[in-house]
Amino acid sequence: MISTAIRVARVGSAAELAAAVLMMLGFPCLMVAALVPSVYAFAAAAAVTYLADHYLHRKGSYLINRLGKVRAGLSIRFLIRQLLLVLLLARLSLADELIYYGAIACFIAFFALQAPHGALVTLIRNRRRMPVATRNVDLKSRIRIPDAPPQGLLHRSAEKMLHLDLFAVVGILVGAALDRSAYGYAGIGSTVLLGLLYVLALMPYVRGRKIPPTAERVLEAVDDWLTAYKPETVLYFSGSKDSAYQVNMWLETMEQLSTRPLVLLRERVILQNLAPTTVPVICVPGGVHLMNMDLSTVRVALYAANVGKNIHLLRVPTMKHVFIGHGDSDKLASVNPFSKVYDEVWTAGRAGRDRYAIADVGVRDDDIVEVGRPQLAPIRNWQGVPEDRMPTVLYAPTWEGWDDNPGNTSILLAGENIVRRLVQADPPVRVLYKPHPFTGTRSAQAKAAHERITALVEKAAAQRAADSRFPADPAAQTQAKAELARIEARLAELSGAGGEKGDEAEASRDGVVDVTRHEETARLRTEWNAAYWRSFPAYEHRVIAGAEPRLYDCFNVSDAMVSDISSVVSDFIASGKPYAVTDSAELGVEEFKRQNTAVRAAVILSNSAQELGGLLAAVRDPAADPLADDRGELKRYLLGPDEPTSIDQFNTAVADLGRKAETRNLGQVNRAMAGGAGENALADLLPGQRLSSAGETDGVTAG
Repeated sequence: MISTAIRVARVGSAAELAAAVLMMLGFPCLMVAALVPSVYAFAAAAAVTYLADHYLHRKGSYLINRLGKVRAGLSIRFLIRQLLLVLLLARLSLADELIYYGAIACFIAFFALQAPHGALVTLIRNRRRMPVATRNVDLKSRIRIPDAPPQGLLHRSAEKMLHLDLFAVVGILVGAALDRSAYGYAGIGSTVLLGLLYVLALMPYVRGRKIPPTAERVLEAVDDWLTAYKPETVLYFSGSKDSAYQVNMWLETMEQLSTRPLVLLRERVILQNLAPTTVPVICVPGGVHLMNMDLSTVRVALYAANVGKNIHLLRVPTMKHVFIGHGDSDKLASVNPFSKVYDEVWTAGRAGRDRYAIADVGVRDDDIVEVGRPQLAPIRNWQGVPEDRMPTVLYAPTWEGWDDNPGNTSILLAGENIVRRLVQADPPVRVLYKPHPFTGTRSAQAKAAHERITALVEKAAAQRAADSRFPADPAAQTQAKAELARIEARLAELSGAGGEKGDEAEASRDGVVDVTRHEETARLRTEWNAAYWRSFPAYEHRVIAGAEPRLYDCFNVSDAMVSDISSVVSDFIASGKPYAVTDSAELGVEEFKRQNTAVRAAVILSNSAQELGGLLAAVRDPAADPLADDRGELKRYLLGPDEPTSIDQFNTAVADLGRKAETRNLGQVNRAMAGGAGENALADLLPGQRLSSAGETDGVTAG
């Protein structure tokens, strides 16, 4: 019943639901206490409403937003409580006392202060909201951006301002209970004075040198930086907060480009969730600002997702446009008809090319280039299970998706069977369960299945820990845990030293990455991963629900994997290790393989998971593995050859396409000059290009 109420109320936990119920009941109790009248009952009910309201705000509860929609917002709730306090005073026969009129005057003055306070906060935030936000872009030497106001002034400012009435409310209640008006006057004076001081504290940030530069000056500074930096290859991305991983997966590749890279984002929320990188990043929310930005030196634009805002850059003819995607699988997104708007589509291997040919969505074969998957470089090739450790099997199912298609995930119908057979395997194996981070976010059934699987793994781990056949090395584990603590402390120190800036403007001004710190962080994360796996016995079953260790780290410590149709399978194929995929929709082996290229070298599981024995046999005796050759062939088909390396293939593709862009641009210039076109006509032919007096375009050189 409680879980149903949580779901209906759209709150995150039972504690959040309890706080919401207490707040809702608190206000009727306030009215009853005021009418009785009872000072102590009123004080208790007021305390409940204050605390519950504050808790829900701190949790960012959905209910807070809903209350505002039905005209029961934050200010109204405070006003009602204050009016009921005035009613309490009247019922206590204090209506003819000065404290009664003092309370009314206090609350009127206090609410009068809300208007300038809200106006100042809004003005400060709007002025400090940059037309573009940046990372690793030197704006500090070009424009003066003042420090952000202290976080205490702006963070949840409305709630802080309104809570200043606590002094008046407490003072009045204490005065009424003790029949000492002095307490009430002291509280009233404190509330009005503190409210006035809060307003005065904000005023310096709307005048003088504390005002940030205008949007025009910021855009000029960014263009000046672009002119000096001369970016050549742009990674362009637009999407929601949840899609940030799609651009994050390409950041390391961008850092390894032979050309000067730039990341262009369209949403501020993506910038806030962007992984640390040394590549310059510019977030341009406004389409007009983007279209007026000087990108005249860019020759190749890379797109990780098919979204409507891509049109703002696709319109520029001086650069070549490439769809690189954010994964490689047999899902329909991998053959989106929108892809034909790009000059080229880059796929990992031959499989991507064939998908487009079969789908017949208008993408020409000549426009497809196979570049491998640079992101897969950290995945190590399988050398077999070492003699001194137990085989490890990774179960990494995908999530339930947006519909109820049974083929989306194995968790619902097969998950428990898979895990149960693995933890009961003889000879034994270790099980790592790493669910998709979205698991259970849409489907209550998927969430419940995930919880049952987690319980299975944890129970099996506890039983194995108590089994004398599986000895542990406490000293080594203690040492690894100490190393983990040391590394985590240093990572926290580096993160703090990096500085979480006060606001967007300050982050843009100071957001130039410290390369030394960035490299140390990367090294420490590698050390953390090694220490993590040493911190518990090599036979221990484990649920890995967080972001760390990462999926590829789990690949490297595993000897086999069970998963569903997703890019996870295609990525795991890079390891050459045995794998199984669940046919949860029960299409049948042949049809399942026909529809999904990535499973052609897999052990196909039914929902009963009874075929798992074939996967475990391949792990225990690689020489007798019947699918080993098929996996090697499929790996080359899906991901391309091992040599040259994928990053070399990627850089070659960027260079080749850049030369095509140069050739096109020079051709336009030559045709215009042969026709006697003036400088204005040349500018029309090459939009975004800056022309010199000789008629040559900046950033266009003979290649």
